[in-house]
Amino acid sequence: MTIAEDRVQETPTVVPEPTNGRAERRKPRWERTALLALLMATGVLYIWGLGKSGWANAYYSAAVQAGSQSWKAMFFGSFDSSNFITVDKTPASLWVMSISARIFGVNSWSILVPQALEGVAAVGVLYAAVRRWFGPAAGLLAGGVMALTPVAVLMFRFNNPDALLVLLLVAGAYAVTRAVEQGKTRWLLLAGGLVGFAFLAKMLQALLVVPAFGLVYLIAAPVGFWKRVWQLLAALGAMIAGAGWWIAIVSLWPASSRPYIGGSQSNSILELTLGYNGFGRLTGEEVGSVGGGGGGNGGMWGSTGLTRLFDGEIGGQVAWLLPAAVIFLIGGLLLSLRAARTSRMRAGLLLWGGWLLVTAGTFSFMAGIFHAYYTVALAPAIGALIGIGAVSLWQHRAHVMARSILAAALSVTAVWSSVLLGRSADFVPWLRTSVVVVGLLAAAALLALPWLRWRRVAVVVAAVGIAVGLAGPAAYALDTAATAHTGSIPTAGPSVQGSGFGGRMGGGGQRGGFGNGGLQPPNMGTQNGAVQPGNGQMGFPGTGTRTDGGFRMGGGAGGLLAASTPDSELVKLLQTDADQYAWAGAAVGSQNAAGYQLGSGEPVMSLGGFNGSDPSISLADFQKLVEQKKIHYFLGGSGFGGMSNGGSNSASQIASWVTQNFTAETVGGVTVYDLTR
Repeated sequence: MTIAEDRVQETPTVVPEPTNGRAERRKPRWERTALLALLMATGVLYIWGLGKSGWANAYYSAAVQAGSQSWKAMFFGSFDSSNFITVDKTPASLWVMSISARIFGVNSWSILVPQALEGVAAVGVLYAAVRRWFGPAAGLLAGGVMALTPVAVLMFRFNNPDALLVLLLVAGAYAVTRAVEQGKTRWLLLAGGLVGFAFLAKMLQALLVVPAFGLVYLIAAPVGFWKRVWQLLAALGAMIAGAGWWIAIVSLWPASSRPYIGGSQSNSILELTLGYNGFGRLTGEEVGSVGGGGGGNGGMWGSTGLTRLFDGEIGGQVAWLLPAAVIFLIGGLLLSLRAARTSRMRAGLLLWGGWLLVTAGTFSFMAGIFHAYYTVALAPAIGALIGIGAVSLWQHRAHVMARSILAAALSVTAVWSSVLLGRSADFVPWLRTSVVVVGLLAAAALLALPWLRWRRVAVVVAAVGIAVGLAGPAAYALDTAATAHTGSIPTAGPSVQGSGFGGRMGGGGQRGGFGNGGLQPPNMGTQNGAVQPGNGQMGFPGTGTRTDGGFRMGGGAGGLLAASTPDSELVKLLQTDADQYAWAGAAVGSQNAAGYQLGSGEPVMSLGGFNGSDPSISLADFQKLVEQKKIHYFLGGSGFGGMSNGGSNSASQIASWVTQNFTAETVGGVTVYDLTR
């Protein structure tokens, strides 16, 4: 038996064939109620208690503050309102948050709520995309899986660019779905434009879905081959236009009247796109970064390979239902081998399966900078494949092949969930045993369905199977939502054994920085908040600053992963006569500068950008600004540029010159140099 032989792809309950949207208007009442419940529950999960995360990633919050004060800063994605340097990403996600901050003021809620709403919207669009071809149950299950994926809860409650990226890519997949239905060019152009705009959220990562989008249209669209080809070329043009307009403006704008492009070594948006945030992420050769790649034997960013997404750091973030998604993908493709070219069953599997495989493969083998939260890009594809596979096979459970695939997926999920829960032994310990026992019993019941005569047993088995699959990620999701997250490298869920870069650090339930079994911070370049010139290393704390060999929570200077936390005395100092200067202060490293800028509301110059290694200004040019009295204070407590993977040491030179030529004083635990004296 094959699904093709059984004409499953033509069965309305499995693959609805909407015509001009009329099927969308025939939603049963229960579906509207269920969808509303899903979206409301997602909204509560993503929004409740957001304020406890404060500025979350202060690096981007500082840029939002700058954008709320200056339209030029908003357009370029400047870190400060005086437009010294940009963040090291394209600025689309900052535009959304900056507009919110202009309306509601600069605060934690105005910055984070737009992210949460983008998450709710992404869940809703995923439901709509899956529902069009596979029915409301599949759409609801897909949306529910995505909403409860722990890393999705983390990122839609945080202010990194990933939230907007995911929303735009899911919307692009919906547009491709509509284009495949009738071969309409306008929908394909919309898909290209959405992917292009997603590029402005997180650069080349947006392009990982392009192979799947192009392949599914080339195979399944109900129009002639050459028409499909030129339509795809037109969509490529729309994608280039969606991102290219901003890239062109920035490239053509005179460098002397715009901010320095943070993250680049030559003040070039193209270099940033193709180098530090592009191919450098694949090879590990990001010039100016905090270190080299991991490679097959491990390194700063962990070991690469097929098992990377299942390891101690990443498994609990996103991989709960990843094995089941792959099982459904392979099983569905095998069962649809003899289907027609335009089969929507196969098209849906290729669309979401291609998204999953290309993105997962890239994350698994990239040797450069990689963080666990990147995997939020996998959540929509996993959710879609679970919804499509589970519902389609369930509707044909009378066939032994369909039941066997369902039982295999449920068994693997139950065992794998038990393994993941075992990595957090003290976290809901009873759930680990319950999931595996109940899951295996439900899998056995699936196989025995034809011999179980009780009419409602099938409904019970289905409900138990869904509960088993979602129990682990739901527990992690709730823990994530209940915990404050700050810094540059947040992680979802409780502490786990074997986690690396980005696990839980002590103090206040905050997460970020270095995890259990992870890296040890290198030489900080600081001692009791004072600048130690000439060591050539950037400060690298997790959630505080290192003083005398340890970590200090709260107060004082920041470092590479966490922002500074100025006290009221230092804030008052920075605000005094601030309107007479272009920058109230200057500090090495963007996280260090971010806390001072957010605390005072005044622009602070970030020397060297995020890593402290960008040649954003030379010593001679800095000296000229000091002579012109455009910078009031130099703020110590950070490390220096000159990283192990290349980059500029101009920030180190500037810091050394300041310490040798100006008098140090301590204000609020931070070493301060008045550059006007």
